[in-house]
Amino acid sequence: MSHTFATPPPTTSFARIAFPTSQTLLVTLNRPESLNCISSAGHRELHSIWSWLDTEPSLRVGIITGEGRAFCAGADLKEWSSGAGASTPSSGFGGLSRRKGKKPIIAAVNGLCLGGGCEMAINADLVVASSEAVFALPEVKVGVIALAGALPRLVRTVGKQRAMEMALTGRNVPAQEAQAWGLVNRVVEGGNGAVVNEALRLAGLVCGNSPDSVLVSKNGIDLGWEGIGVEEGTQRILAEGWTRMEGKENMKEGLKSFVGKRKPSWVDSKL
Repeated sequence: MSHTFATPPPTTSFARIAFPTSQTLLVTLNRPESLNCISSAGHRELHSIWSWLDTEPSLRVGIITGEGRAFCAGADLKEWSSGAGASTPSSGFGGLSRRKGKKPIIAAVNGLCLGGGCEMAINADLVVASSEAVFALPEVKVGVIALAGALPRLVRTVGKQRAMEMALTGRNVPAQEAQAWGLVNRVVEGGNGAVVNEALRLAGLVCGNSPDSVLVSKNGIDLGWEGIGVEEGTQRILAEGWTRMEGKENMKEGLKSFVGKRKPSWVDSKL
């Protein structure tokens, strides 16, 4: 499928990018021989990809998955143990674990989701997992800690005791259990293709809605995710989001299509 973008996508070597629809970016971590562990260069590359997603008007949703039997098994410990260090950008591990971006990202977890890989999934907006996937924060087993943003965020999703269990034991949490805990939206049977297909289905549902409404709604939930109080968060949504979309083309189109009982025809968001 041929696409024309406002700016060209970043050049990649660690990840593979594709556009299964005109509005969806699919990023596949492509180091299966290393279980898709991410190096410093990989972090910078992924940060640039997600930054480009946020600025490209035609794209509305991102999806991240892994090649092979792992989603991502964490940091490149060989780089870490060599003394070179494993630096990450401000957006965190894989450009995602501390990301505060505009557009939603779906994690299509196809297998092992460990350490920093798990930290990425925790901060993703939606998570689809293979029935064979496992989630873990095993850092305590090798004398380090989960340092990319997961510890304070995880407790908001699964509660203190479950977060403690993951962080202190380092055990593997199967996909079905992770779903019961609220860490995963959907669990699907089948291989990598089935997980990505379900992520694409969810992406299609998102893309079918007003892109302005999606961006402002995501921002509102992110405010709560970052610990903003309800009243302050509501006031910020009104001041920073609603006033920018009120009366604009997509809002007018949504109301007209509802009254006319037809499918809306959205334009790319200018927010």
